[in-house]
Amino acid sequence: MDRMSLMQSFVTVARIGSFSGAAKVLNFSGSLVSRHVAELERELGVRLVNRTARSISLTEPGMRYAEFADRILKEIEAEYASISHLHDRAEGVLSVIAPKWLGSLDLGDAMAAFSIAHPRISVRFELGGLSDRTHDFLDSGFDVALHARDLRDSSVRLKKIATLPFVLCASPDYVSRHGAPAHPDDIAGHGCVVHTDEPHWRLGRGRAATQLRIRNVVYSSNSYIALRKAAACGRGVALLPQMAVNDDLLSGRLRPVLPQFGVPERPLNAIYGPGDAVPRKVSIFLEFLTTWFAESDAERYGAVG
Repeated sequence: MDRMSLMQSFVTVARIGSFSGAAKVLNFSGSLVSRHVAELERELGVRLVNRTARSISLTEPGMRYAEFADRILKEIEAEYASISHLHDRAEGVLSVIAPKWLGSLDLGDAMAAFSIAHPRISVRFELGGLSDRTHDFLDSGFDVALHARDLRDSSVRLKKIATLPFVLCASPDYVSRHGAPAHPDDIAGHGCVVHTDEPHWRLGRGRAATQLRIRNVVYSSNSYIALRKAAACGRGVALLPQMAVNDDLLSGRLRPVLPQFGVPERPLNAIYGPGDAVPRKVSIFLEFLTTWFAESDAERYGAVG
């Protein structure tokens, strides 16, 4: 039998002073409560209850075990309630992972702002390799994974946090030396600064999007910070997150290339565990991040247009 049930039956018998009274409290049959106590006595090898026709009384081992079992059951109930309340309270440790390249955006600012806004939540934020196997982050103990791809996996849940605009750009120095591409096909004749995870570029949106032919990769990196610096130094044409180069575009250190064709935007998705009950710390974080990016986008990109 379930030992917890045995302990609960015995503790109730000890408190009420009768099998029938304990059965009413527990909504059990009297025979079941009696069997529970008898099973405990068999397991322990001692008599816990003295039974007479009119009353029962606890033996010395019974009194000792009743005190022990009552304490254990109360501790379990208290811990259960504490853990259950963690789900509803904005506290505890929130573990978030994102691909390394997202670190070149202002994601660190968003995480710091969240930590300040919710001081009872301890934030663990890591940048690292994040595969398309979306359940891997759960196996590693993370609550949320941020990903800039539209992934489909029924074993996890997904919420769109923001839309990340990208821009094709180059430095004025590069354009003065090599000219500005007038058509997407012209990219084939230009030096390209390329992210190692994205060997192909697309221009246009929706069905009108076309893939560019990149023939001359002059600089590649898995860091958008490094790519931004290479482009600003005049190394070539680069496809970069607008959030990472917005200040450069405003100051003129970089200028858009082929802006009339546009670049497909990418979703920033939050991936988190399955189930209908989302921990409060996770739901608060998702709401905060969505608002932060919406306000940041309006402030940053309105001036660039």
